[in-house]
Amino acid sequence: MNDAPLSGLEQLRALLAGGRQPPIGETLRFSLVEIEEGRAVFEGNPGLEVYNPIGSVHGGYAAALLDSACGCAVHSKLSPSQAYSTLELKVAYHRGMTDKTGIVRAVGNVVSIGRRAAFAEARLTDAAGRLYASATSTLIVMER
Repeated sequence: MNDAPLSGLEQLRALLAGGRQPPIGETLRFSLVEIEEGRAVFEGNPGLEVYNPIGSVHGGYAAALLDSACGCAVHSKLSPSQAYSTLELKVAYHRGMTDKTGIVRAVGNVVSIGRRAAFAEARLTDAAGRLYASATSTLIVMER
């Protein structure tokens, strides 16, 4: 039996293989669907449960998907002894979502990663490739 700690990529692959999801995904009904080194993909289907008072999907839903995609893209590049946390997330909203939007996909990619900081970006699109939101993220990398 191998008791060696898992790298970030191995941790996320084990999560997927086990059919588990991060708790935020269960709450907001979105899922990690793909992971590879430096890239993470989440999918969700926004419904009435994430509506704001003005009758559309709350911007926080898009932000949560984008933050998850950026964060997991960075997580996939970490050693077993490293952890990360988001320092800054800048989101641009390109069009509003409704419960009729259908499945949306947040694809996050690492732009660069160093000893103490990582930079990632993500795009949120629908099945037709229309852009709903985009983000850039700065993350701190630290030893556990």
